[in-house]
Amino acid sequence: MEATLSKKRAIYKHFVLVLFLLWGVALPVRAAEMLRLEANADAMGSTYSVILYGEDRNKLEAASEAAFDEARRIDLLLSNYKPESEWSKVNREADSHPVPVSKELFDLLAACVNYSRGSEGTFDITVGPLMKVWGFYKGSGHLPKPGEVTQAMEQTGYGNIVLDAEKQTVFFTKKGLNLDPGGVGKGYAVDRMVDILKKDGIRAALVSSGGSSIYCLGNPPDEPAGWRIEIKDPHDELKSVAEVVLKDESLSTSGSYEKFFMAEGRIFSHIMDPRTGYPAQGTLSVSVIAPRTLDSEVWAKPYFILGPQWTAAHKPREFRVFYCTADGGEESAPEGARKRKDKVEQPCAWLQ
Repeated sequence: MEATLSKKRAIYKHFVLVLFLLWGVALPVRAAEMLRLEANADAMGSTYSVILYGEDRNKLEAASEAAFDEARRIDLLLSNYKPESEWSKVNREADSHPVPVSKELFDLLAACVNYSRGSEGTFDITVGPLMKVWGFYKGSGHLPKPGEVTQAMEQTGYGNIVLDAEKQTVFFTKKGLNLDPGGVGKGYAVDRMVDILKKDGIRAALVSSGGSSIYCLGNPPDEPAGWRIEIKDPHDELKSVAEVVLKDESLSTSGSYEKFFMAEGRIFSHIMDPRTGYPAQGTLSVSVIAPRTLDSEVWAKPYFILGPQWTAAHKPREFRVFYCTADGGEESAPEGARKRKDKVEQPCAWLQ
């Protein structure tokens, strides 16, 4: 019996030794296999950043460059600053005759019209004239002159966009209509970059456009739950008010602190309510988590304008929304702006 016990002890020690050796060898090998690559490039007036994980550095570098090439291609398609872009051609010619466009642009414009219908007009890519009147087109903003808002409103309205699916053309029924890609371009580009990375075999990546629109693909090697992302404090961008963990999800934030000006004792942000012609009031920032970056970027604006009560009643079940509301609420709204009465109980909170 003693011999049997000694034999069992020897087998156990051998088993422990094998496990120890395997553990000691496997850990360095796994760490050596997973490489990290960070890179960035400028496009569409924003800085696009990627963080990639993989086993082959050459493959990571090629994938990141292919993703940036896609962002540059989207810039050539959607830019309203580049006269040669397809978007600029539509703005120049569509109020005089139907303009044939690529299937990609037609599908995106059709999606934008659907977003406008679903958001009661608070998302509207024809908001361009209003952005110019308020000085947000290429600047930090200023108060418009008397009558300018009314005149700009006469040149807006998504209902004036006529899309012919059979002929794949775009036509404006109103002169002076001008499409603004600012509410869709970054989110669309991020999604397209993620598609390129997936095709190149990348399974773990973070793609960001200016930090305001982010998609998290898979998870980092040491974070099986996903990527940890902080939501900025609208009062102090060096601080955060919440942390989220994202895996195969996007996060977009719209905030009045991003671009604004002060006049007559009030703050006017670049987030325009197309129905009134005035910057939206009552909210400081809204962060939306959604399966696609295009959706999270687009819906952040209507949720910002319409408030938490409307959002809770209309948002898709899979969306998560984080609100930071402004002190003073409706009292801070400029004359003529829609005054919203609903507010969350806390300045910053997840929508229940």
